[in-house]
Amino acid sequence: HPFNPLAVALGADASFVARSLDRDPKHLAETLRRAHGHRGTSFVEIYQNCNIFNDGAFFEFTERDTKPLRTILLDHGQPMTFDGGKRGLKLDGLKLKSIDLENGDASLSDCLVHDETDRALAYLLSQLFWTQPEGDEALPRPFGVIYREDRPTYDAMLQQQLADVAKAKGKGDLAALLAGNTTWTID
Repeated sequence: HPFNPLAVALGADASFVARSLDRDPKHLAETLRRAHGHRGTSFVEIYQNCNIFNDGAFFEFTERDTKPLRTILLDHGQPMTFDGGKRGLKLDGLKLKSIDLENGDASLSDCLVHDETDRALAYLLSQLFWTQPEGDEALPRPFGVIYREDRPTYDAMLQQQLADVAKAKGKGDLAALLAGNTTWTID
């Protein structure tokens, strides 16, 4: 079973997790722009073709005939649809399920709305990674921002802690501390 990079990033508590394709330069540029602007740990998985070692490995996600059925472009606050809006994703218990939006059994309002701040949903989306059932049960691979959380970074919290101590105790004097009256001699 192959390694799942998005699941590892989410498990390591990254605060920005996304996936994009090298063959979709606008999507890739926007994803990288958002990752760069994020304060905290950003992880972007990029499906990139290598014509030497793994030629065609991602063609099902980039070729005109298969891309609509095999990919879902995530957009925060929007229903999760794919195949040109003919299919969608809904939550069925604790699993994602593909629904047909054309036959009248389900509508756009039945689709799960993407929330890139929902860690549980991000985990479910990260699991759409390896082989999926065929036909109506097939689930697409998600592309876009899977998860994003705005939270203080370590360096920001450290700087705030130093500022709070300086405010409470005043600015320290390193020379006075080193020349202070508490000294010892080592024999």
